[in-house]
Amino acid sequence: MSSGGPSLSEVHSTVAIPAGRGRWRRVMAFLGPAYLVSVGYMDPGNWATDIAGGSAYGYRLIWVLLMSNLMALLLQSLSARLGIVRGLDLAQASRHTYPPVVNIPLYLLAEVAIAACDLAEVVGLAIGLNLLFDIPLLYGVLISGLDTLLILLLLDRGMRAMEVFIVSVVSLIGAAFLAEMFIVQPDVGAVMRGFVPSSLSGQALYIAIGIIGATVMPHNLYLHSSLVQTRRFERTESGRREAIRFNFMDTAIALNIAFLVNAAILVLAAAAFHVNGHFDVAEIDQAHTLLGELFGGLAPALFAIGLIGAGQSSTVTGTLAGQIVMEGYLDLRIRPWLRRLITRLIAIVPAVVCILWYGDEALGELLVLSQVVLSLQLGFAVVPLIHFCSDRRHMGTFTIKPWVQVLAWAAALIIIVLNARLVADEVMEALAGHGPHVIWVKVIALPVIAAAAVLLLYIIIKPFIRRERMAEDHLHDAVPDLHPPKAVPVRRVCVTVDFSAMDQRSIDAAIAQGGIGAEYVLIHVTESAVARYSGTLSHDRETQGDARNLTRYVQHLQGLGYRATGRTGQGHAVSTIAAIVNSSDCDLLVMGAHGHRGLKDMLFGATVNAVRHRVKVPVLIVR
Repeated sequence: MSSGGPSLSEVHSTVAIPAGRGRWRRVMAFLGPAYLVSVGYMDPGNWATDIAGGSAYGYRLIWVLLMSNLMALLLQSLSARLGIVRGLDLAQASRHTYPPVVNIPLYLLAEVAIAACDLAEVVGLAIGLNLLFDIPLLYGVLISGLDTLLILLLLDRGMRAMEVFIVSVVSLIGAAFLAEMFIVQPDVGAVMRGFVPSSLSGQALYIAIGIIGATVMPHNLYLHSSLVQTRRFERTESGRREAIRFNFMDTAIALNIAFLVNAAILVLAAAAFHVNGHFDVAEIDQAHTLLGELFGGLAPALFAIGLIGAGQSSTVTGTLAGQIVMEGYLDLRIRPWLRRLITRLIAIVPAVVCILWYGDEALGELLVLSQVVLSLQLGFAVVPLIHFCSDRRHMGTFTIKPWVQVLAWAAALIIIVLNARLVADEVMEALAGHGPHVIWVKVIALPVIAAAAVLLLYIIIKPFIRRERMAEDHLHDAVPDLHPPKAVPVRRVCVTVDFSAMDQRSIDAAIAQGGIGAEYVLIHVTESAVARYSGTLSHDRETQGDARNLTRYVQHLQGLGYRATGRTGQGHAVSTIAAIVNSSDCDLLVMGAHGHRGLKDMLFGATVNAVRHRVKVPVLIVR
């Protein structure tokens, strides 16, 4: 169902920070979110671009990896700062800032980026299964849809369990490539020279942009700003400063591990292929085969195991980012398994079409293309992030310093200029050719590019001219006033409220049953990700806002002479409502129904229907 405000969905769990304990215990409590983010920096898309770059240009593009990692460290730290200080993720902040005519395109671009990311994970997993177990690629792509079960299992066990899973897989990938380095024995001197920047043009520029897109991933900016809210730190200035400091440590450690893995992949490709005269190894399966020919059986096996691990770990974070983007931009919350299925189908369909139409050999090119798409979308996430963190009215003393702003804008400029150059080169090449595709470039591609350029200019310039539309960042801002209801006596009545116009009808119906002599228990369940996994420990923005709004309802009824109390719950709506009702000694439950049927029931959930089977009292459904 629609959340009625900024939503984090089921991807979070608040982790309590031990008060008054040793410093390192507090540091360890903060560690975790960046590791979930870091797996996106070593997904199969990275493998494709790193292998292509290493085989074609040797160690020359290591400096691009280093630059990308430094950009990622800066931008991810800004993302964490936004979530810690404002209690909003990047998508939520965008919805609070820009008008719908801007937000909808930004949302669509974010979804394209997530689809491109998930496409890389689908293809990577399929290739890994093919290399290790000889499963046909088409079947491997279809099997990838089953990892929805893995996501749901991890979500049910909480954030710490998910973090343990991710760290375990990252350790597996790191161990695999450490062993690979001993096998291929790269030239250390040549590796060091690869850190010196060199010129980029043609195919090198295309691969470099793919590396940037695969490293500085836009969906990770949305994800990180949400995940940092899983820690239950003190919402004071000193508490936020500590959270920012410890999360920066978390980010620095995790992203440097990701950099080492990416560098190892590129070095592996350079040492194994480029040095031996194989300059055009652009596909993962080709790299696997050559490893076997050059270094024996252990090297390709380690390579395939690492690839499967990378695909499975990064698909978890891609799913979470998809939920955050949908809930943040659209204020729309659907069932997690359905969101996961939609995300995966969007990735599976083009992969299947590619295999059936162009053959298995096209999947490698599809992987690199997916990373270029990610890079093209990156500016539309980075620019708003910089503006939000530079806005003193909302960030206060946590506004980033001028020198940090300069570095952030320099990173954004590099990303935008490289992407603009790539787009210009591709368009000029397409227009210089002959054939029916030229008219499509003129009719479709050029207008789309122009619209994207206008949108990018708008989000760059507009905040400098006028910062607002940034109203107060409260959840459920427009809580409707309650009017004096019509009373008929009964007894204690439970009433569910969701801070919508339906509440007036629900409370009217309840008081029509109980009158002035009954006691009314108003129930609201916060369904944010933080609330779902932390329960009563949740202290995120939505939980606090819901508590304030429920108190307002209770005080309003008490002011009208009715006996009223409020009960808040956190997590899954159905089970939480049922538990509160069954423990409140109520003899009637009144619930408002929004009239969802059929497909909408599947999308948003049939809460009323599920609750009435779990409570021991009659249920009055108000429409």
